[in-house]
Amino acid sequence: MARALLLALSLFCLPALASELKPFSASYTADWKQLPMSGSAERSLQALDDGQWQLHFRASMLVASLTEQSLLRPDGRDLLPQHYLYERSGLGKAKKIEQRFDWASKQVLGQDRGNAIKLPLNRGLLDKSTYQLALQHDVAAGKQSMSYQVVDGDEIETYDFRVLGEEVVRTQAGMVDAVKVERVRDPTQSARKTTLWFAKDWGHLLVRLHQVEKDGKEYQIMLKDGTVDGKAVQGRRD
Repeated sequence: MARALLLALSLFCLPALASELKPFSASYTADWKQLPMSGSAERSLQALDDGQWQLHFRASMLVASLTEQSLLRPDGRDLLPQHYLYERSGLGKAKKIEQRFDWASKQVLGQDRGNAIKLPLNRGLLDKSTYQLALQHDVAAGKQSMSYQVVDGDEIETYDFRVLGEEVVRTQAGMVDAVKVERVRDPTQSARKTTLWFAKDWGHLLVRLHQVEKDGKEYQIMLKDGTVDGKAVQGRRD
């Protein structure tokens, strides 16, 4: 259960349009409804001097921790991943995944828990962080359904989403107008349910995530505080 919570924490904060990336930082609280456990997460996006961007994430709870980092390069309306690193500790066996996106040879090369990765690389293929930016771009553009090809470990998976509507979310930063989105899964393959809310007025920052596992257990992640392009997120007060 702790592992599932940390994995969900990695679905965090998202900036504006792919062609108009804005730096951000955000912190979150996380709670598991059935158990007296809580966690926290921080995520940031910053521009580098060479024109690339770095997306960094860290989540922790009890004695467990997870870090995820992506290096990416915007190219027109596309995001081109360059390097992806995932490390988890404190949850039984440690886990490390590293992927290098070699656009010259059109290959994804790396290691997944010691096993070699070698996959074909075509424009549009994303890692498990940069697909979140593509999702954000499409939600901000008003799309109602989205699909992405994502390098997931040593495989290429299809991630599907659809917009459910708009809702007001109560966060520690105030009441935030948000777009509600759900992950679309084949119910014959997975009973897991994931719902996300993105702030309309704050670069579509992720403000809430709710997940139901296949065993029925639930957890929720809520925005604590954040900044988008140097401005502190401030929602409406009651």
